[in-house]
Amino acid sequence: MKLCSIASGSSGNCIFAGSESTSILIDAGISGKRVENGLNTIGYTGKDLDGILVTHEHSDHIKGLGVLARKLHLPIYATPGTIDAILGSKNLGRFPESIFREVKADESFEIGDLNINPFTISHDAVQPVGYRVSHKNSSVGIATDLGKYDDYIVSHLQGLDALLLEANHDVNMLQVGRYPYYLKQRILSDTGHLSNCCAGQLLSKLLHDGMKEIMLGHLSRENNYEALAFETVCSEVTMGDNPYKSKDFHIQVAKRDTVSELVTI
Repeated sequence: MKLCSIASGSSGNCIFAGSESTSILIDAGISGKRVENGLNTIGYTGKDLDGILVTHEHSDHIKGLGVLARKLHLPIYATPGTIDAILGSKNLGRFPESIFREVKADESFEIGDLNINPFTISHDAVQPVGYRVSHKNSSVGIATDLGKYDDYIVSHLQGLDALLLEANHDVNMLQVGRYPYYLKQRILSDTGHLSNCCAGQLLSKLLHDGMKEIMLGHLSRENNYEALAFETVCSEVTMGDNPYKSKDFHIQVAKRDTVSELVTI
């Protein structure tokens, strides 16, 4: 398995995953040009892709979807509710016919030699999902835009080799920041975003000896700092009720404007 963050943050998200023979994107919330440049950075092009998985219809996850669909004619995988919301958007242009493939939470499917398992996430979108992507004995998880986590989420993220996990905001920064009250309440709600502390607490439930890579993603531009997210999550892991310390694992922050290294498992 391979995993790379092309862009991750409240302003745009795009993740690359794949095997030696199959390559996919999870979300396309940046321009088509940035997607192509990001792929080129890790030795791929858009023509190497076999499909795009969409988590939900918010613009920071689908901004470049129309351009990529028309240019590459890739199948786009999303839940029925997400597909309807995408088709209802006025900013993406026309999509080629029959380009969408419906997926359902907890019903796995195949793209090439990849097994994809969508799972429901708690977020204020129509029908949002996260994804677990597996190849042979390796698996990676993409879990962002989580208002909360529960035993269901934990079960879908157990035993991963690599995880991209949301660490969206610092609660104190958000509370004293300039966002209007309604927006603060939305972000803090059970259908909002995962704080740094909650990300660390969730991660503590998922760690195991075989975990090789952890990326902290979807950081807020206004209500977080990379160093703060990293230190908070590491502290939660080290001080949490688990047998590990943060230094036992490779933890990095997936950046907003910089392509991460290509992680190979």
